[in-house]
Amino acid sequence: MTATLPADGRGAQWVRARDGRAETPTKPGAPAVPEPPQPRELRADCARCVGLCCVAPAFAASADFALDKPAGQPCPNLRPDSRCGIHDRLRERGFPGCTVFDCFGAGQRVTQDTFGGRNWRDDPATAAAMFAAFAVARPLHELLWYLTEALALTPAGALRDDLSAAAEQTRRLAAADPDDLRAVDVDAHRAQVNPLLSRASERARNGHGGPDHRGAMLLGADLRQAYLVGANLRGACLVGADLRGVELRAADVTGADLRGADLRGADLRGTLFLHQSQLDAAARGDRTTRLPAALHHPGHWSGLALTPARRPDRAHPRPGRRGR
Repeated sequence: MTATLPADGRGAQWVRARDGRAETPTKPGAPAVPEPPQPRELRADCARCVGLCCVAPAFAASADFALDKPAGQPCPNLRPDSRCGIHDRLRERGFPGCTVFDCFGAGQRVTQDTFGGRNWRDDPATAAAMFAAFAVARPLHELLWYLTEALALTPAGALRDDLSAAAEQTRRLAAADPDDLRAVDVDAHRAQVNPLLSRASERARNGHGGPDHRGAMLLGADLRQAYLVGANLRGACLVGADLRGVELRAADVTGADLRGADLRGADLRGTLFLHQSQLDAAARGDRTTRLPAALHHPGHWSGLALTPARRPDRAHPRPGRRGR
């Protein structure tokens, strides 16, 4: 069963161009959204890691993983050289969850900096400590990625100063020695950072008139005729959602679940806090899916139709459940 979003009285903002793409109903004077840089320290570098993401976390047999794996036990596909033996066919072998995981650079941080290049295979005594450190460093690096994105969106002023201070604090925490790193209360730190990220998002979305669908349950929703420019989609469940031809400029997709979503013909240029792993989780996209310069079309999108799907002649919107 699918759901659609109501027009909310937007009228002309629902009108589609003849080529099937969404029109651009930006309010006069709406600010352009810059594309943030992506620091190298926050990009996963598997060549400088010892396969921590394939050992430290646990996962259960599901649609994302083909088998059960306890925490601290190497995945059976992990080779002795800390490389995945089925990396080029993970989806076909039942491991799509691996294709969308990103450590945000925490793997090489723990391997090279925290533990000075040691390998848990060669030095088993360090294994438990390395895995525990990775469990803390990874969410810290994710927060640092969001803070870096927010800084690029925010002009000089008090909010930018607060974001910069939070980024520096997060960087210091992630660079701590093993004992101090394991003692970090990630949840408490996240609770301090999230309000700043929300304020940066609100400022970047200001003037676009987007709807608030934060935390909305939009499982399988038909959103092809929804106005989502500048929308708040933080934490929204968009699993299996139909977003064909939708413009998401200045929409905040922090933590939005795009697994199985259809992004063919969608325009995601200027989407706020969009990460590559979210695109990798989407089931469909094509060459008409427009992305920020820093991101790329996932390989499993190739071979799909290169023209937007035909729109229905008439839509019958029904309200979807809204999150808090």
